[in-house]
Amino acid sequence: MALVIDEFLKIAIERDASDLHFKAGNNPMIRVHGTLTPLTGYPRLTAADCEELAGQMMTEFQKKRLAEDLDIDLAYSLSGFGRFRGSIYHQRGSLAIALRIIPLEVKTIRQLLLPEVLEKIAFYQRGLVLVTGTTGSGKTTSLAAMIDYINTFRRENIITIEDPIEYLHKDKKSTISQREVGMDVTSFARGLRGCLREDPDIILVGEMRDLDTIDTALLAAETGHLVLSTLHTLDAPESINRIISVFAPHHQRQVRLQLASILKAIISMRLIPRMDGQGRVPAVEVMISTPYIQECIAEKDKTGLIRDAITAGVSQYGMQTFDQSIYQLYRDGYISFEQGMKYSSNPDNFKLRIMGIQSTLDMAVEEMEKGMSKVERAEGGPEEEHK
Repeated sequence: MALVIDEFLKIAIERDASDLHFKAGNNPMIRVHGTLTPLTGYPRLTAADCEELAGQMMTEFQKKRLAEDLDIDLAYSLSGFGRFRGSIYHQRGSLAIALRIIPLEVKTIRQLLLPEVLEKIAFYQRGLVLVTGTTGSGKTTSLAAMIDYINTFRRENIITIEDPIEYLHKDKKSTISQREVGMDVTSFARGLRGCLREDPDIILVGEMRDLDTIDTALLAAETGHLVLSTLHTLDAPESINRIISVFAPHHQRQVRLQLASILKAIISMRLIPRMDGQGRVPAVEVMISTPYIQECIAEKDKTGLIRDAITAGVSQYGMQTFDQSIYQLYRDGYISFEQGMKYSSNPDNFKLRIMGIQSTLDMAVEEMEKGMSKVERAEGGPEEEHK
């Protein structure tokens, strides 16, 4: 029986899957609400099956790149159904395929149940905004929602550099040019340098993968552009340390100072299964730059204090930690007590909150928040603009 990739993609969409996997020796597999499930109605795949399925998605140019590089990222469209982000790679001498389903419609920040402070962040005029998390945590979807919000309410020239292009944006108030690595530009760094000559207001870099890309992104943010990008890091302190660590030791002090001045926000993502079984819901940590956080970034010994600063900046700046986000998801009925305990960084503190008991940590945070408020007032508060 000849296998057709489009048939599998339709099955995945009908079953509300997020991903598909094809590997020789296994049944085709789909991931539904975070759980991998084999499609046992199909036989185990052979190496020839995987090669045939991969070939149905690639152009001749992409086949040549795969032969040279041994792996390739690509986008694939199925008319009337959706778009898919694919990775075709070799394992044990045969091809394997991983596909991520991308909805045709870009959901809004509120439809995705993301914190409303992201709408405020989307109105920043300049600086660096990072969305971080593990693979499949919702980084690209969240960035697409922010770009769509900007496109709806602001008149800007937006240039994106992606690998591959996932969500397709139509011009609304803004004009959006989407460039794909390997098709429209040879690399993130080259595309980023090129777009600085194309009068951008806002630049989206799909991923800050290497020193050249990170260095150019920092320069773009420093020269008056709003730069949005992603990192495969878990939270704000790890993201800051990751950026600094790619530079040579003798440059790291300078990079810390540069990052302290241009970094405006870090949004870190995790997805938690919903209590009603209808997919997953985002738990989100949000760090907003303040004079105190700028100081924590600039001074290596203080970077670890950023977590406490986020906790203390909830009421004044709209910041939140993962545990605060998880607690709110429980209060709103999206996740169960068991899921809250499982995903909380501090399960004991989560349990105390549910019982209505204020922990010593909460009391310490209240005192810290009062102290931060005094410091911010004395120093004039965080940048007005975020201009």
